[in-house]
Amino acid sequence: MAEPLFVIPLWADLVAVGLGGVQGALFASGFTGQRRLDLLGVTIIGTVVGMGGGLIRDLLLNTTLTTLQSNWYLLTAVMAALVGMLLAGLFQRLNRLIVGLDALVIGLFGAFGTSKALALGLPLVPAVFVGVCSAVGGGILRDVIMGLPVAIMHVGSLYAVAAAAGSLVLAVAHAFGVPLLAAAIAGVTVTTVIRLLAVIFDISLPEQRRLYRRKVAVETSAIPIVTGTE
Repeated sequence: MAEPLFVIPLWADLVAVGLGGVQGALFASGFTGQRRLDLLGVTIIGTVVGMGGGLIRDLLLNTTLTTLQSNWYLLTAVMAALVGMLLAGLFQRLNRLIVGLDALVIGLFGAFGTSKALALGLPLVPAVFVGVCSAVGGGILRDVIMGLPVAIMHVGSLYAVAAAAGSLVLAVAHAFGVPLLAAAIAGVTVTTVIRLLAVIFDISLPEQRRLYRRKVAVETSAIPIVTGTE
């Protein structure tokens, strides 16, 4: 039997939306030349990244779009995007912190999506799928709007894999009777740790045709890489 409808705490949802908005704005404000964006463009990208995961989650679950039921979601996403753009220089110097927050955001959206799917009675595998889509949805929408290759489709630092691992841990733990909140905390932790380890140790899935590792996301340039030769 499905549990009572899972309600994501507003403060937790807004934290994820706000961090996503900052991440999107930092990404958008980094373009130069003909691809550079104005104030509106950066705000749109930040808002899409902040709210995209929740919108995709609710569309897949065929439920009310939570992010459109309160003024705070859009206001938070827009303000976070503006802050991310205006303080881009400062945030770039705090790159390690930003990478950590990015990993946490992936974990939060994955946990929210998986938890809500389980509470609505979805089986384990579809629930994990919803969680992963929620975690990576904002990034996919960002890349599509910007006309860029979708990042998760290419060699990278285990973005979607980290989300899938955390969502699976959450779903399995819940299947064994672990309370949903505790399972969600475990899922967020697993996703965050895997994402950070992937960035620090430069881990990525093998390329389709050549089985060698390539330097991954740009953020690794500011993080010590453990090569095994030291």
